[in-house]
Amino acid sequence: MNALISVFYKEGVLELARFLMDQGYDILSSGGTARYLKEAGIPVRGVESVTGFPEILDGRVKTLHPNIHGGILARRDDASHMETLAREQIEPIDVVCVNLYPFEEKLKEGLSFEEMIEFIDIGGPSMLRSAAKNFSGVYVLSDPAQYPEFMKRLQSGKELESYRRQLALEVFRRTSAYDHSISQWLEAQSKTDQAMDAGSEELFPETLTLKLHKLQDLRYGENPHQKGAFYGIEDQSGFMTTLTQLNGKSMGYINFKDLESAWRIVCDFDEPCCAAVKHNTPCGVALGSDALGAYTRAHDCDPVSIFGGIVAVNREVDGPTAEKMLETMLHIVCAPGFTEEALERLRTRKNLIVIQMNDQPSRSLSVISTDGGLLLQEEDQMLVDDLKVVTEKAPSPEEMEELLFAMKVVKFVKSNAIVVTRDRAAIGIGGGFVNRIDAARYALEHAGEGVTLASDAFFPFPDVVEAAHAHGIRAIIQPGGSVKDEASIQRCNELGLAMVFTGLRHFRH
Repeated sequence: MNALISVFYKEGVLELARFLMDQGYDILSSGGTARYLKEAGIPVRGVESVTGFPEILDGRVKTLHPNIHGGILARRDDASHMETLAREQIEPIDVVCVNLYPFEEKLKEGLSFEEMIEFIDIGGPSMLRSAAKNFSGVYVLSDPAQYPEFMKRLQSGKELESYRRQLALEVFRRTSAYDHSISQWLEAQSKTDQAMDAGSEELFPETLTLKLHKLQDLRYGENPHQKGAFYGIEDQSGFMTTLTQLNGKSMGYINFKDLESAWRIVCDFDEPCCAAVKHNTPCGVALGSDALGAYTRAHDCDPVSIFGGIVAVNREVDGPTAEKMLETMLHIVCAPGFTEEALERLRTRKNLIVIQMNDQPSRSLSVISTDGGLLLQEEDQMLVDDLKVVTEKAPSPEEMEELLFAMKVVKFVKSNAIVVTRDRAAIGIGGGFVNRIDAARYALEHAGEGVTLASDAFFPFPDVVEAAHAHGIRAIIQPGGSVKDEASIQRCNELGLAMVFTGLRHFRH
């Protein structure tokens, strides 16, 4: 019986080699592994004694040979296979112990392109996959952590078919992830090194591989009877994977969803901004002169709905801001930083989740799961396309700024979406309604009296204009594009309202 050992990580390999010798195996090895085993006093045959050919090209070619892969791939239950081995004087290889060059680890060291190329393993994956394919007759070890269990099972002498199958499965998982890391790295290099024409980059290739790592188990899913977990996508940065939790219980599924929504909103503003989110929908968004001012104004947009909500601020939270926040029962507070005084106060609520956000939104593709598939799209990064006043009355410069603020908030409200604002505060938010007039009525009635109204889509009827006028709205912003646009424009002219078209809708589902 023969065992081929060729490893980068030497942990546990001496114990494994000695065990295999005791079980009657001859040890085949190559390169640095062969030298390491020989220095430890373990008799080893070099692979060149099997292949009849020396290692060449600085070790790039040593095990890629029929005498190696034939010995691994031959089916032991196929008489013709075994006759071929005998005729060609090829020895069966019954155990393959290989671990791969540390390509993924070396990525973190900032090596040059040429240096990284040398850490792309060719022979290792080939031997592992050959052995995994022929698991019915070959044990394949791809990780030092497997050695103790392997030695225990082999010594037991029990039926080991299912164990060999599990080892094979681990190989294909490992080599798949390994190849993914290489392809992602090469793709990134191509984007960096090549001067690509605008629009030439393929956003949605025919095949796309995502390698996911579980970052944490969640307390539960959307409801306590549902389990949940949070995974990170390898080689993709994102603010949800780099945050730091400073206080509170572990987060659940809904917490992650709401936290992402709140942080995306405030990051869309350069000015101090606070957003309060409830059930993945903003219930208050406001600008202020500082964190305290922004939070106070966002709170006052809807002091009822913010109860039990999630709050994001795009400025450092200080002591007075934290004290103000403690006046309301909140589930999560997130910000780019907290003073020691703020943390001391917030930590008096042991269940309050306090999150330091360490990164801005990456503006990458969004990925949404469906049953059996994924939906991918570009993030909605634009605000307007063709800003155009379409009414006889034009908004004042101050009203135009207010309109653009309102449209920014609309981007984060579920369709149908209407946002009513006053003094850079979203005092009325109607989202998730199945018709536009109901969304408008809710937002307007909640606001009491606003200055501007924004809509995520056009008005097919003038009813929203009439409702807005009845609540004191002076200017409206909407995408335009309805075949009945003229009806709303004419009604605005009759009522003395200004209306602006953006040429760009912002549906959110």
